[in-house]
Parts: sequence; structure tokens; C-alpha cells
Amino acid sequence: MRTALLAAFAASILLHQPAAAHSAKVGPIELTDLWSRATPPNAPTAGGYLTITNTGDQADRLVGVASPEAATGEIHAMKVADGVMTMRVIDDGVEIPAGGSVTLAPGGFHLMFIDLKAPLAEGGEMPVTLTFQKAGSVDTFLDVMAIGARGPGAKHHGEDHTQ
Repeated sequence: MRTALLAAFAASILLHQPAAAHSAKVGPIELTDLWSRATPPNAPTAGGYLTITNTGDQADRLVGVASPEAATGEIHAMKVADGVMTMRVIDDGVEIPAGGSVTLAPGGFHLMFIDLKAPLAEGGEMPVTLTFQKAGSVDTFLDVMAIGARGPGAKHHGEDHTQ
């Protein structure tokens, strides 16, 4: 009986863990931890986040983003200066250094999807096309996590977020 209870408890914990984000690749560009947050009904925008690693010997640049689920896709930068948060479009894209990586995350560089056709639902997938200056385009998707999610593998519900 005790073993059955422990097994049931372990299974419930595993079922409530966030899904592991997938990865994609185009040329020397590797994309990992691709995700977005679910949106409330009638939300006009959604953000997209991922890590981009360039295994090549030349820098590349993320220059475009699109999704059939939104009228417009843009690359944005967010920053706080003197207590004021600003967000702006990055028209020339984001450089991915040779042998380096860049993480697009809440509070910094991120993807912005404007005029959503429908709300993003937790557990779903949002198709996206990412375009790089040298490597070209790749069709992939963002895993849609809960509203307020901190990303793949992040802890939730008041747990320690300092790791």
C-alpha cells in the first residue's frame, strides 16, 4: 500500500512539471527553450522567448520573426532606466556572435506578436518562422506555458526562484 501511494505521488509530481521545451536548428544556429505564455481572452499581443546559439565561426543576426497566429511579428528590447520601463522595436535585429549565444527572455530582448488571431492556450504550440541574415529561415514553434510562467524548468507557486 505504501509503495502504491508513493508511486501515485511521484506520478502526480511528474505530471505537473512544465513540459521540456524542444529545439530546432538551421545551419550553425541552434534554437533551444522556445516558449511563450498563455494569453487572456482578447489579449492583442504575446511575447516569445528562446535561446539562440551560434556554433559557427561567423556572427549571424536574427532579423525577422513571423507567425500565422499574429498579424505582425517583431523583435523587441525592453529595459528599465531611472525607474521607467521602455520597449522598442529592434529594426536591425539581434546579433548572435560566433561561438556564442543570446537568450531572448522577459525583461530583455524578446519576440513580440501583435494582433493575435486567437488567445494562446497553455499546453498549445504557436508556429513561428525565424529568419537569420546568414543561416536563413527556420519554421518551428513556441511551447505555450501558463500565464505568468518564467520559462522551461523554472519553479512556480512561491518556490525559490534564485537558482
